[in-house]
Amino acid sequence: MVDPYALVAYCDRFLAAGDFDDYAPNGLQLEGERPIMRLASGVTASDALIEAAMAWGADGILVHHGWFWKNEAPCLVGMKGRRARRLFKAGASLIAYHLPLDAHPQVGNNATLAAHLGWVDAEPVVERRGVLWSGRLSFGCSPEALAARVSERLERPATLIAAGRERIERIAWCTGGGQGYIEQAAALGVDAYVSGEISEQTVHAARELGIAFVAAGHHATERYGVQALGEHLAERFGLEHRFIEIDNPA
Repeated sequence: MVDPYALVAYCDRFLAAGDFDDYAPNGLQLEGERPIMRLASGVTASDALIEAAMAWGADGILVHHGWFWKNEAPCLVGMKGRRARRLFKAGASLIAYHLPLDAHPQVGNNATLAAHLGWVDAEPVVERRGVLWSGRLSFGCSPEALAARVSERLERPATLIAAGRERIERIAWCTGGGQGYIEQAAALGVDAYVSGEISEQTVHAARELGIAFVAAGHHATERYGVQALGEHLAERFGLEHRFIEIDNPA
């Protein structure tokens, strides 16, 4: 077992959390009343995740999307209040890492998504501090085959904008809500860009820039980093770890 503050101190160093100007607080978001022996992980600190984690007997919950975001009301009322009451009652801790978990070269969302999909020569684009990555496919294919592969591996239908491309070899990606980086991706000279979400303007940008675009789901593309971090912490501190999937089609 490990004290929540010791666990967070380790994560802060391991993820270089202090290097990021994030729009969410990273680290301990709610202090529990006991050391952590069982650590549950999940994408978002929703009420459903908290309920499932408490049913398993978790002492701490590790997530990518925590409770507090810039430009949101900070008060623990309504939905946030209900979540907090459930976790307070259970005496468990809540730990969240946002951009540091997107960017980490081993356990980050971008690195683990590439590994899960079999992309090679994966590396961060330096100017984007690990949020935007590039690489290539093991074997070149059509945009339709790329989208089918992504859909199969992530177990959800992906949205494809082929943008006139016939063959994909070089690729860039940013998990979650990274569709706004499509112009930066196109500037890298890649054939396709993959992110979690798609906006109305993304379609026009893809067509006008001549870069295929695949929207694979915000939740679906960000399931693997928090699992990898949880497994790393379990090995490092001798914890029990369980990833809890709360289905989300977005």
